[in-house]
Amino acid sequence: MPKKHIATPSRTKEILSKYKFSFKKSLGQNFLVDVNILENIIKHAGIDKSSGAIEIGPGIGALTEQLAIYADQVVAYEIDKRLFPILADTLQDYSNVELIHQDILQADVAAAIEAHFPPEQSIHIVANLPYYITTPILMKLLRERLPVSSLTVMIQKEVAERMAAKPNSKSYGSLTIAVQYYTEASVVMRVPRQVFMPQPNVDSSILNLVVRENPPVQVEDEDFFFKLVQACFAQRRKTLRNNLTSFYKEKYDKETITNLLDSIEIDGIRRGESLSMEEFALLANTFFKLE
Repeated sequence: MPKKHIATPSRTKEILSKYKFSFKKSLGQNFLVDVNILENIIKHAGIDKSSGAIEIGPGIGALTEQLAIYADQVVAYEIDKRLFPILADTLQDYSNVELIHQDILQADVAAAIEAHFPPEQSIHIVANLPYYITTPILMKLLRERLPVSSLTVMIQKEVAERMAAKPNSKSYGSLTIAVQYYTEASVVMRVPRQVFMPQPNVDSSILNLVVRENPPVQVEDEDFFFKLVQACFAQRRKTLRNNLTSFYKEKYDKETITNLLDSIEIDGIRRGESLSMEEFALLANTFFKLE
């Protein structure tokens, strides 16, 4: 075991200096330098020696090291080739880590799970995600319906709040519906910007997503459901009826939209943020039948 964890300011500086590593702003590289926070992430993820872990963006290995200590097997995706010699050094004491040089957005994660983890093992995705690409990464992983139990990610505080929001709140929107369709979402911890190197301009939160066995609502067509939900939030200050009239301007007039809403007892003067997922499902299924 190394004498000193990677996730300390002094060891991180030492590693960066040794390899003359320069941060790439385009990759959103911010390394965590607080071991307690990393251990908390692992605890909230529910990882133990019976679990497999998939990490996205290991950086110099701060979180990877903790995952290697607590999990059975770790597979980590890293896009920056410059980090591989560093990771080979910092993680040399851990034989249970497999590094993959690939962009997670292009990766066949299901195939990697099959190749690296025993069948039936509980697998958890854990990541400190770059802020600029959080949503595409999470939506790709959720829509692929991977055989994983949970995703525990450190992301921008405001984005975490949107993903875990409740109806009738400022943060509630189409992203909320998309994430909560696949998972039960909760913000489990706030992370101040001061524990990163370099320090980002925003605060972070740890979001825990427990994957649902089945979505909480039944929809006729998932793509259509998400598209219609987005249309209902197109202009947040507009009523449901007005947003839907804009969305269907080539197809239905306002009166037709009003009649359809009346038929399912959803008031057209409500705004998207007031609808539950069940109401969105009812709305989408009603309109889908007319497609």
